[in-house]
Amino acid sequence: ESGSEDIDILPNGLAFISSGLKYPGMPSFAPDKPGEIFLMDLNEDNPRAIELRISRGFDLASFSPHGISTYVD
Repeated sequence: ESGSEDIDILPNGLAFISSGLKYPGMPSFAPDKPGEIFLMDLNEDNPRAIELRISRGFDLASFSPHGISTYVD
């Protein structure tokens, strides 16, 4: 609904997608909805984004992800 802000694709074909950026003066399609992180497996025939569950204790109400990056060890 609100589009993605950033996507990071790992060498194995997994894509992490940040969504829900809210910024002063920027229109929002879902102003009361917190930001989200999605996972998509680009190796699948029909890939679909799946919302990742964020751990308890995290302030979801103010989560507004701007960018995303991964570290592969």
